[in-house]
Amino acid sequence: MKNIYGVTLEELEQYFIDIGSKKFHANQLFQWLYEKRIHSYQEVTNIKKEVIERLEKDYSIEPLSIIKIQDDKDVSKYLFELSDKEHIEAVLMRQVYGNSICISSQVGCNMGCKFCESGRRKKVRNLETYEMVLQILMIEEILGERISHVVVMGIGEPFDNYDNLLKFFTIINHPKGLAIGARHITVSTCGLVPKIEEFSKFPLQINLAISLHAPTNEVRNQIMPINKVYPLEVLIPTIKKYLEATNRRITFEYILLKDINDTEKCANDLVKLVRGINCYINLIPYNETNNLEFMRSSTVQIMRFYDILKKNNVNVTIRKEFGSKISAACGQLRSKEEEI
Repeated sequence: MKNIYGVTLEELEQYFIDIGSKKFHANQLFQWLYEKRIHSYQEVTNIKKEVIERLEKDYSIEPLSIIKIQDDKDVSKYLFELSDKEHIEAVLMRQVYGNSICISSQVGCNMGCKFCESGRRKKVRNLETYEMVLQILMIEEILGERISHVVVMGIGEPFDNYDNLLKFFTIINHPKGLAIGARHITVSTCGLVPKIEEFSKFPLQINLAISLHAPTNEVRNQIMPINKVYPLEVLIPTIKKYLEATNRRITFEYILLKDINDTEKCANDLVKLVRGINCYINLIPYNETNNLEFMRSSTVQIMRFYDILKKNNVNVTIRKEFGSKISAACGQLRSKEEEI
C-alpha cells in the first residue's frame, strides 16, 4: 500500500476523480495533512465517510519511527527506523535564519567516497518520497516549530534517487504542502553529470551544491570514485552549462582532509578551477569517524586555505561546525546503531 505523504496534490486530484469523488477533496486532504497535521483519516470531518473508508484502503498514513535522538548545541540528530527495519538519519541545525534540516535520500550509498561513513556501508535501497517528506514532518512535530530550510545532503546520493527526489521537492515546495520556498531548498550531488544536465530543466529554483572536495583529478580520484566516471574535464563544463540554463549560483562543498586536499597547492588549484564560475566555496571541517582513517585539518591550515581563496577573490565561507559530539557526520549514528 502506498503512503499518502508520497502523493502530490495533482496525483491526489486524479485519484479522487478516478474513484468517482470530487477533485476538490485533494485540497481539503492536503490541508488536513500539512496544515492540521492529522495522524488518522478519522480526524477528517469535511469528506464523506465512504470516501475516507476508500482512502484508508488505498493509502497508508503511517509515520516513520524515531528510535534515537542526540542533542548538542544548536543541533539535534534523529535516527529513524523504516518499516523494513532499515535506518536513516536527519540532522536539525538551528541557524540564525531559522531551522534547517539535512535529510537522507537513500539507505546507504553506492558512491563510495572514501571519507564518508555512508559510503563505507553500501546502498540498500532508495528512500520512497514519503520517507523523505516524513523526516521533515516528524521533526517539526517534535520541535514544535517550522523548518524553513531543507538540505538533501544526508545518507545517499540524491541524484541516484532522482524521480522520488523531484516528487519530494514538489510536495514540500507546494503552497498547500509544506510551503518551503525553492530557494530555501538545496540538493547536493557528488557529480552525476547526466542528472545535473536533467536537473537544469526542472522548473523549481532549487539550489544545487556539488560535493567537489578536490581541485584536480589526481586528488579527487583518490577520495571519490565517481571522478573516474565523470572527471573534472567533464563535470566542470556541465556545471557551466547548468549555470547558463538556470542563471543560479551553485555551491562547491569542500571537506578539508588533513594532508590530502588542504595544502596551499590545492587551494591555488581550486582558485584556477572555479575562476569565471558563478559559485561560492563552502569549506567544511571534517567530522572524524573511528571507522575511517581521515583526519580533520588543523584550524590553522583551514584558515590558511581560506585566506588563499579570499585573496584571489573567490566567494568562500567556512561552515559552522555542528554536532561533533553527537556523531553528526553523515551515516555515523546509523552505523553505531546497526554495528553494535
